[in-house]
Amino acid sequence: MKFIIKIIKDLPAYLWSGWGAIASIFLFIAFWDLGNQLYGNLVLPSPKETFSTLFTMLYAGTVWGDMILTITRAIYGFSISLLVGSFLGLISGLFLTASMMSRPIVTILVGMPPIAWIVLAMIWFGMSDMTVIFTVIVASFPIIFVGALQGTRTIEGELKEMADSFNLPFHMKLFDVYFPHIFSYIFPAWVSALGMSWKIVVMAELLSANDGIGAALAIARSQLDTPTALALVVIMIGTLLLIEYLILEPVKREVELWRD
Repeated sequence: MKFIIKIIKDLPAYLWSGWGAIASIFLFIAFWDLGNQLYGNLVLPSPKETFSTLFTMLYAGTVWGDMILTITRAIYGFSISLLVGSFLGLISGLFLTASMMSRPIVTILVGMPPIAWIVLAMIWFGMSDMTVIFTVIVASFPIIFVGALQGTRTIEGELKEMADSFNLPFHMKLFDVYFPHIFSYIFPAWVSALGMSWKIVVMAELLSANDGIGAALAIARSQLDTPTALALVVIMIGTLLLIEYLILEPVKREVELWRD
């Protein structure tokens, strides 16, 4: 509880320090506007037209249900991958045999195109939420698993000897010695898997669902409604940025204070 309260108290200072990231977003929007001037509204609507369409959709309330549904599916799939992938990766990292046996399985999961998993999931589960969630799990699981495995495998033997020589209690070894090292590997894997989940959930919805942001994108594509399509993309990117920079990044900074 104290950990969460401290993160909330430090949030204003953290937001103020993110001016560089905000500047890069405005730079991206500037290039976006340049692309609009070069290629026209049909190919690339202007940022003004896109955000105007976005505000209209949000004000009308037509997109809120799709947003909540897509975010729920992505969070379900990502959460399952995070829990199972982190646990199995940490366990596998403790045993050399398990680590070696898991490598070809991870290669298969990573090498399988997401579109193939979507097709198989549609055959197995039909046009249901399970198809989307399953695809998210399969796509993000190997990223988290490898991060957890590498974090465990790379703990130096000298670090363990040092902890043993000082006769540290188990909880101190776990949280003050091992956890910071493992976290430096597993947290970037979580962020990468989160981004993957967001991309896959939209793709899966576009091909296998009748609702959600992906299904709305499919409708916009069929109607050649580029402003609406870009507005939906902005919703997904904005949601991902909010989760990463307002939730995950402050947690990372708090846990990695030992680096300072």
